[in-house]
Amino acid sequence: MRAIQLTAVNQLEVREVAEPVSAPGEAVVRIAAAALNHRDVWVKLGQYAGLKFPCIPGSDGVGEVVAVGTTADASWVGRRVVINPSFGWGTRQDTQGADFSILGLPRQGTLAERVAVPVGQLALAPEHLSDEAAAALPLAGLTAWRAVMSRARLQPGERILIGGIGGGTALFGLQFAVAAGADVWVTSSNPAKIARAVALGARGGFDYTKPGWAEVAQAGAGGFFDVIIDSAGGNGFESLVDVAAPGGRIVFFGATRGNPNVLPMRKIFWRQLSLLGSTMGSPADWLEMLASVNRHRIQPVVSEVFSFAEAARAFERMERGEQFGKIVLKP
Repeated sequence: MRAIQLTAVNQLEVREVAEPVSAPGEAVVRIAAAALNHRDVWVKLGQYAGLKFPCIPGSDGVGEVVAVGTTADASWVGRRVVINPSFGWGTRQDTQGADFSILGLPRQGTLAERVAVPVGQLALAPEHLSDEAAAALPLAGLTAWRAVMSRARLQPGERILIGGIGGGTALFGLQFAVAAGADVWVTSSNPAKIARAVALGARGGFDYTKPGWAEVAQAGAGGFFDVIIDSAGGNGFESLVDVAAPGGRIVFFGATRGNPNVLPMRKIFWRQLSLLGSTMGSPADWLEMLASVNRHRIQPVVSEVFSFAEAARAFERMERGEQFGKIVLKP
């Protein structure tokens, strides 16, 4: 079968590899569409823990089950499924266990014509979604759901600020927050991305690169923010504290700009703020997220669709951060 394989740091090839075989309790899924995440780029650049080459990246996938390893699972054959990329979460809802991993490293991922995964990772693909849209859903949708709904426990009518709009997780956070009846605002350095976010239901947005943006945000939104979702960190983190409402929650699931130079502890304890870390999601989060997508007929935002043969272009696009939504690849 054909697969997109990383043979070394920054060495990406489309090549023939052995077909996966379903072990007992596993299924082989013929991939109809897969999607990229920043994780795949970090693996390609050699900036991810536990690197192992050669590897087939990819955490997101939708397709048809074509084989199972156990006759008791035969009912899955022929079904159109999405794959939960959160493996080995463990028994606790509040945190992942020691065996937690993400599909695409160390296990071979979805950027292939077929992939073998445990049957327990499968769910029926939402019927209202195309293959491209369904492929965009798993990792980013699960991460956003846990951050916004499970960790922040966003309530109807609350004011929420979502940073870095345009990325897949931020956009799902926007869509879930709108569906929950919240008052949603966003940040971006790109006015066009803010405008597109408004078309998806945001009230407005702010350019976080401009001096004094926090004061502008507070005035523009009509007050402080009950919930703030961030994946950047870095020197701008203090501004998030400045715009948080007393008793507010700041949830972060990444640190693309590194650690903050200053943690303004006095502001945090005086306002009784909660700083909440979040990673991927539990099996319960996965099921709740899919139920919400089906109930609200949420449409994932697909930025572009590439063929496997165009994988290098797709990765370059992701590395430049030019996308609005998810970048999808098809065999």
